[in-house]
Amino acid sequence: MKPFLPWPRAALIVLLAAVLVLLLPHDGIAPGGRHTGSRAPVVPEPLPGVPSGFFTGSDEAGVRRIAQVQAWLGGETLTVGHTYLPGDRWSNIEGHPALFEPWARWKEERPGRLFVLNVPLLDRNEAGLPDAEVRAGLRRGAGGAFDAHFRVLGERLVEHGLDDAVLVLGWEMNGTTYSHRCGPDPAAWKAYWRRVVGVLREVAGQRFRFDFTPSRGLDAVAWPLCYPGDDVVDIIGMDAYDQPAGVSFEEQVTEEYGLEHHVRFAAAHGKPVSYPEWGLFRNGDNPVYVRGMLDWFAAHRPVYQTVTDYCPHGVWECADNPESARIVRGALGAPARP
Repeated sequence: MKPFLPWPRAALIVLLAAVLVLLLPHDGIAPGGRHTGSRAPVVPEPLPGVPSGFFTGSDEAGVRRIAQVQAWLGGETLTVGHTYLPGDRWSNIEGHPALFEPWARWKEERPGRLFVLNVPLLDRNEAGLPDAEVRAGLRRGAGGAFDAHFRVLGERLVEHGLDDAVLVLGWEMNGTTYSHRCGPDPAAWKAYWRRVVGVLREVAGQRFRFDFTPSRGLDAVAWPLCYPGDDVVDIIGMDAYDQPAGVSFEEQVTEEYGLEHHVRFAAAHGKPVSYPEWGLFRNGDNPVYVRGMLDWFAAHRPVYQTVTDYCPHGVWECADNPESARIVRGALGAPARP
C-alpha cells in the first residue's frame, strides 16, 4: 500500500467548498422555512399592478418622506398615501386642514393616487379605557351620540378633494390596544359601524370606501364576530405583522383567523382585500416573511398594501433590516431600464 500523500491546499479548499454547498440548506433557509441568516433567501421579484405605499408619518413631514422612499426605490412606484387621525379627542377625529392639505396636494400631483385614512371610532382611543367604559361608548355611538363628529369629518374630506378616500374605521377591533375595540360588546360595535357609515354616506359629494380591518389571527375576539355586514363594507383588510416570535410565514397563513381565513372570508362576502399595515416585528430581519407577504399580494391582488416603515417594522427608515430591505426594493422598485 502506498503511503497517504496530502492533496495540494487549493484542491482541498475546492473540495471542501463543494461539500459545504451540498450540505448547507439552499438560499439560507433551514428545513421548516426558518431563515438561517447566511444570505437573502430568494432573489427579489417585482410586484406589478398592486397599488403600494409606505407609512412614513402622519404629518406633513411624513408626506415629504414618501418622495425620499421613492428615490430609494428608484422611481415613482408608490401610489398609496396612508395616514391616521389622532384619536385623543373628538376635535382631532373630525380632521384638520393641517393634516389634510399636504395629502390633498400629494394626491393632486399625479392621477390615480389613492388616499387611505384610519379613523378612530372613539376618543381617548389609546388611553386604556376599561371594558365598561368602552361598552358604554359603543352603545352611545350606535345611538347617534357622535354623528356630528363624523359628519364634520366627511365634509372636510370632501372640501379637500379627498372625497374618494378609503376609510379604515375602527381598525384592529379584535384586539385590546384601542378603545374602539369590539370585544366588550360586538353587537353594539357592529351597530355603531353601521351608524357611522350611514352618516358619512349622507355627505354631499362623497365617494368613500369603507375598509373593515382586523389584526391577523385570534386576538381578544374572533374578528368575524365583529363584521358589520356586506352593505356597509367595501373592502376587507388585515393588519399582518411578523409576530409572534418564532412563528413562520406558513403558520401565519394557516393559523386560525390568519391570512388564508381572511381571503376566504372576503371571497365568501364578495369583497376585495387590503393590507393597510404590515412589516417586521418580533423575528428581526426576516426576508422569508417579507417575500412571503409580497408573493401573497401578487396572488391575491389587494386593493392596496402599505408597508409600515419605522423601527422595528421598517425597511427604509430602519437600518436593522438590510436583507428584508433588499427584497422590498426588488419587488417595489422601478424596473431597470434596458
